[in-house]
Amino acid sequence: MPIDWREHIVSTPDVLHGKPRIKGTRIPASLILGYLAAGKTTEEIVSEFPDLLTEQIGACLDYARALAEFEVSV
Repeated sequence: MPIDWREHIVSTPDVLHGKPRIKGTRIPASLILGYLAAGKTTEEIVSEFPDLLTEQIGACLDYARALAEFEVSV
């Protein structure tokens, strides 16, 4: 089943200055994406952040995919 990032990623102005984060945490999506870009596995990330679920990490990837599809009109 595909992961919909909207179920796991939130942005509110009063937490982390509105940066997108994992719902229910103060962990920015960008931090998880940085770990993945550095070659960390899902298991390694979960071992560092035991409260995270693997589907939340997948949601970060889906969020990045959605951003990559964003088109800017000039």
